[in-house]
Amino acid sequence: MVIKRDLYLNKLISKKHNGLIKVVTGIRRCGKSYLLFQLFKAHLLEEGTDRKHIIEIAFDAFENKCYQDPYVLMPYLKEQITDDKMYYVLLDEVQLLEEFESVLNSLIRMENVDVYVTGSNARFLSKDVITEFRGRGDEVRMYPLSFSEFMSVYSGSRQDGWNEYMLYGGLPLVLCFQTSEEKIQFLKSLFEETYISDIVGRHKVRNRSELEELLNILASGIGSLTNPSKLSATFKSVKQKTISKTTIGNYIDYFCDSFLIDRAVRYDIRGRKYIDTPVKYYFTDMGLRNARLNFRQLEETHTMENIIFNELKIRGFNVDVGVIVQNGTDSNGSHIRKQLEIDFICNKGFRRFYIQSAYAIPDQTKMEQEQHSLMLTGDAFKKIIITRETPAPYYNDNGVLVMSIYDFLLNPNSLEQ
Repeated sequence: MVIKRDLYLNKLISKKHNGLIKVVTGIRRCGKSYLLFQLFKAHLLEEGTDRKHIIEIAFDAFENKCYQDPYVLMPYLKEQITDDKMYYVLLDEVQLLEEFESVLNSLIRMENVDVYVTGSNARFLSKDVITEFRGRGDEVRMYPLSFSEFMSVYSGSRQDGWNEYMLYGGLPLVLCFQTSEEKIQFLKSLFEETYISDIVGRHKVRNRSELEELLNILASGIGSLTNPSKLSATFKSVKQKTISKTTIGNYIDYFCDSFLIDRAVRYDIRGRKYIDTPVKYYFTDMGLRNARLNFRQLEETHTMENIIFNELKIRGFNVDVGVIVQNGTDSNGSHIRKQLEIDFICNKGFRRFYIQSAYAIPDQTKMEQEQHSLMLTGDAFKKIIITRETPAPYYNDNGVLVMSIYDFLLNPNSLEQ
């Protein structure tokens, strides 16, 4: 099965020969190795690159274990570079290479070497790219399959595809399994044996059960505002356990650093400032989130919101939760202060979009409720409501663009129409 990942392939192509280490990061099993060794390599060959000028090493392969030693790897690489034409060095799971920072920094000093690497587990994170490569790293963040990528190889209807995508997520390997039982077993064991183990191993977590219970709480509350203090209180009242907010904050950072979850911070639109707490958390892949809860909580409203958030991140937007502070008086003349919410503020350069996720809008009352906060932003940026079903995208009387989840996800330019 060939799955096109043109978004990421084009990013790699655009960064060729820029003098930096191209680093593909992302959650395990999202397709980084496939991108590098299949899609990008095919691009190099199609444009006429000699196979001898493509050097590829997967450090997690048994036959390449000796190359995890930099004193073995560097002489080998230098032996392969026999002329002054451009060589492309593709290194997979580079975190397994000892002293990988020094090795990569040495390679990019060679004028005819272009370096591409992947790194996925909890020892190789976005912040490592920044700190270890000292400005020489150029990160390409990769995500599981978007719904559009998923549907490009799915043979059923978009309704059936949506149901599958909501339930089992977008890890490419899930598509290789035929039965629900196989998909469920794969996702559950992957979570336990790979993701959790990576985090525990890197950070030397002493109480794995606490870590996993926190994941369960976050999975149950996707899209809900929370913070370490609230979560600490939840542990005390529900689990009868005392865990400090500092420890919980550290655990959440571990989840974010390993690409399991992502956070959306609140932004005061009128006050033009960020509100540090509480924040919202979303899972990078819904199949993993559902596996964490043993496929029990399958609320389509929250799932749709999570998928919209992921799609916006895939498209390269900075995504925040919008807050509009509204002052007024109650029936007794007392001052009241309300905080209205817009699900997502999406920024990219000078562009901004306000987006509400609304599962259904059965009548005008619901439409007015959903667009109320959108109408109070005080600016002219485009306002959008995404629903579960809408016959075709349209602008309502207030200039709000209304579209279905399918029109949003399957059209990469849906926000621009």
